[in-house]
Amino acid sequence: MLTALFGGTFDPIHYGHLRPAIALIKEVGLTQISLLPNNIPPHKPQPEATTAQRLAMLNLAIEDMPLFSIDTREISQGNLTRPSYTINTLQKWRSENGDRAGLAFIMGQDSLLSLPTWNNWKTLLDYCHLIICRRPGYAEKTDNVELQSWINAHQTKNSLDLHHSPNGYIYFAHTPLEDISATEIRKNINNQQSCNNLLPPKVWQYIHAQGLYSAKKS
Repeated sequence: MLTALFGGTFDPIHYGHLRPAIALIKEVGLTQISLLPNNIPPHKPQPEATTAQRLAMLNLAIEDMPLFSIDTREISQGNLTRPSYTINTLQKWRSENGDRAGLAFIMGQDSLLSLPTWNNWKTLLDYCHLIICRRPGYAEKTDNVELQSWINAHQTKNSLDLHHSPNGYIYFAHTPLEDISATEIRKNINNQQSCNNLLPPKVWQYIHAQGLYSAKKS
């Protein structure tokens, strides 16, 4: 069985996360996707919502979606003061589950293009496959020769390869292009604009109840 991890700050979780993930379940034949909230993302601004609030929004977003679960290893008490390096998480998962278990890590094209800034990025495929979701405005190819050579060496166009090997492949999925970002949502909320079409209703209600992302807290 192929396990899939989907990391992010989820500040907040929105349809730009959920709709491509749902499409992946059908395209790749996943039985479950574990959402992996970061604690201290090394390459992004720190979350505005607290860890508890982000976790609450994740639970609300997926409570009627049994194909999703939440992996809290990066926000567990022992990791709260350390950056969330993906390679460390993958190594930990692999040590717990053995060398033969299938593991995929889901990321957007924007994250793929930034891989050369990641800690020990070339070793990621020693522990997992990478499933790449399309993002508006980002090309599949990159001008970074080293990164593109690495992609070419490991890319597969057959999703079955992800099931037949525990790690080592890069697969570009045909996920829907969702032009939604958490930055846009936070900005809209701060400007008192509605975002109810961009994220699940229960998450939207929670944001209002908590007064999140608004300069004028309610």
